[in-house]
Amino acid sequence: MTAPDPTQNDLDAPLRDRLADAVANEAAFDGWTATAIKAAARGLGLASGEAERLFPGGALDVLGYLSARSDERMVADMEAEGVTGLKVRDRIREAIRIRLDRHVGDREAARRAMALLALPFNAPLGLKLLYRTIDAMWYAAGDTSTDFNFYTKRATLAAVYSATLLYWLNDRSPGSEATWNFLDRRIDNVMAMEKLKARARTWQPGNRMRGAIRR
Repeated sequence: MTAPDPTQNDLDAPLRDRLADAVANEAAFDGWTATAIKAAARGLGLASGEAERLFPGGALDVLGYLSARSDERMVADMEAEGVTGLKVRDRIREAIRIRLDRHVGDREAARRAMALLALPFNAPLGLKLLYRTIDAMWYAAGDTSTDFNFYTKRATLAAVYSATLLYWLNDRSPGSEATWNFLDRRIDNVMAMEKLKARARTWQPGNRMRGAIRR
């Protein structure tokens, strides 16, 4: 994977950024709707039809743009903080923390976005955005796997990230400390499961027989 870049070769990127941010602010009150887009465009003094030109797919286009931009910024932050010296589990923890703490935005707007993407006809887009975020996290963590591990890693992280996001949406603890503790427990659970799987492979009948022969 290459790091996502929704603004590459986009001359409208600065205006698109401003409008997307304004829509996100309105979405906390009006939801991800045409009403929110109109209010945001009006607040920015945009000409009639300009918002539709920038985001022809409406609110879903705005959501997709903001998600891709947040993924890009998360990767940049990870690279700037030099996480390569950390253990992989700590890199992943940092990726999730950065994505939620800096780049998800207002909790109410995020909650309404999840509700919109959970609708059956929007579910494919929701899955696409989730996969892109997870892929970006592994990219930022330095993952280079290309075998079956590539898919199992992303499926596992998708479950951890989704559970942590839901917890974060309702967390009112100072500095979201309860969320980070929740995240640590989820990662510990995954690590414990991986150890059990490794032991199970070691103790398969064929492996025990081979061990007895070697002895």
